[in-house]
Amino acid sequence: MIRLPCQDWLRHYNRQTMCSDLVAALIVTIMLIPQSLAYALLAGLPPEMGLYASILPLVAYAIFGTSRTLSVGPVAVVSLMTATAVGKVAHQGTVDYATAAIALALLSGLVLLLLGFLRFGFVTNFLSHPVVSGFITASGIIIALSQLSHILGIDAPGETLPELLHALAIKLSMTNLHTLAVGSFCLLFLYLSRRYLAALLTQLGLSQLLSETLAKTAPVAAIIMSILIAYAADLDSKGVAVVGTIPQGLPAFAQPHINWEVFNDLILPAFLIALIGFIESVSVGRTLGAKRRERIDANQELIGLGAANVASAFSGGFPVTGGFSRSVVNFDAGAKTQAASAFTALGIAIAALLLTPALYYLPKATLAATIVIAVSSLIDWRIVRDAWHYDHADFLAIAITILLTLLLGVEIGVISGVTASIALHLYRTMRPHFAIVGTVPGTEHYRNIDRHEVQTHANILSIRIDESLYFANAAFLEELVDTELEQREGVEHVILMCPAVNTIDLSALEALQSVNTSLLERNVKLHLSEVKGPVMDALKRSAFLRQLGGSVYLSHHAAVLELALES
Repeated sequence: MIRLPCQDWLRHYNRQTMCSDLVAALIVTIMLIPQSLAYALLAGLPPEMGLYASILPLVAYAIFGTSRTLSVGPVAVVSLMTATAVGKVAHQGTVDYATAAIALALLSGLVLLLLGFLRFGFVTNFLSHPVVSGFITASGIIIALSQLSHILGIDAPGETLPELLHALAIKLSMTNLHTLAVGSFCLLFLYLSRRYLAALLTQLGLSQLLSETLAKTAPVAAIIMSILIAYAADLDSKGVAVVGTIPQGLPAFAQPHINWEVFNDLILPAFLIALIGFIESVSVGRTLGAKRRERIDANQELIGLGAANVASAFSGGFPVTGGFSRSVVNFDAGAKTQAASAFTALGIAIAALLLTPALYYLPKATLAATIVIAVSSLIDWRIVRDAWHYDHADFLAIAITILLTLLLGVEIGVISGVTASIALHLYRTMRPHFAIVGTVPGTEHYRNIDRHEVQTHANILSIRIDESLYFANAAFLEELVDTELEQREGVEHVILMCPAVNTIDLSALEALQSVNTSLLERNVKLHLSEVKGPVMDALKRSAFLRQLGGSVYLSHHAAVLELALES
């Protein structure tokens, strides 16, 4: 049975909550209109598709999603990934290109729904947060560079850092000065507004909340000013690219065109977009949910985001996910439930019906400037610095992800990020931390002999294993016991202290059997202590306990006391 999380908040919905949601919806609508247009430009699609992707998807997520404040729609990284994927199967500006983008949204939605029904919410664990930050940082750099061509008024396509830099260098002499003036003005205005406007308005006597809200509407002001300037100065005739005619009206609800050959080409990009979108969305949802003690169900989020992408496809949009900036604005503006997203969808629909003619003279350089400022917050070099100081293995994973994303593109970047995360996990667990332990005098506690003053017994080698045992570290266990025994004389008993061992797979079981056999040949007995119940249950299903030379003890202290007396 499909769960409808919206029922949880609809039961207690009242007038006060509706007023809060309406205010938040108004603010997010004002913010989302320029973002939707800009991200459609980033994806290489007609601007109206950005509006279409901001209507029905919001309603679908409001019904099926679990976060009460997450705002769904086009986002920068997913738009870039859309452009990369669709550009391989169709030429930008053609009907086939838009059709392929719609098909990509459908495929992404179906992938998310399938993962949701299979309860694969744990896929978020495949990418570590530092690696995701590295990928987003590299994507932000590519996005910003890709928009410079619109600000300069030149055609400089590219999907990687070398391609973009080469194209920009070649075409730089063809810069349209009028376009550069508009783009530079918008960049400066948006930068100053983001950094100083809220503080300035607060000094003028406005409340902090109102000041911050007005500062976030700066892109709308930039759009209005640039439209008026472009119209008054007839910039269209001077080579400044404008948005042009945007179809007026609501999107037609229709079944996406299915081309199985195109579907086959897009299935891998669809999975990668679904993965990145899901991870970004859940991260934002959990961050906001923690502030109100609201629980985010990862499996249900797959359903909610899947429904949003399918809705986008059926209404002529492209892939969507939960956006950080608009979700934070939605939260800060006082949204209480997903009704705010439904009201936002209504506001975008009204804009699509009434406001599109006014956008004819909107310079594309303005939208490009909006994107550059928006993605500047995605570029986070701090995570690289912190990783270098904290853990060189993390730093290496982040560096590989960033470099491959910049040099080979976002799809390779995602794959490298997943690979780096898995490799990092395997690296850390294939050589698990262990400690030779002894008794803290006067207690029953056991600590690392290299860190504490402890008591040991010459006939006992106590090894604490601080990791589950599985195929990747099974061989390490054998090497560890052999190495430690070679360094000691008179050892009669080896005790493996297992409080941190949550699982022992078949490979590790075979390694334990090998260790047991090897020790028996040396007249040394193998013992286990503090074995967890599920691990003990698994061992009982094998022949290991019958072959074990020693015993299994409930506590390590009991094992040491008994075996020390035998010496």
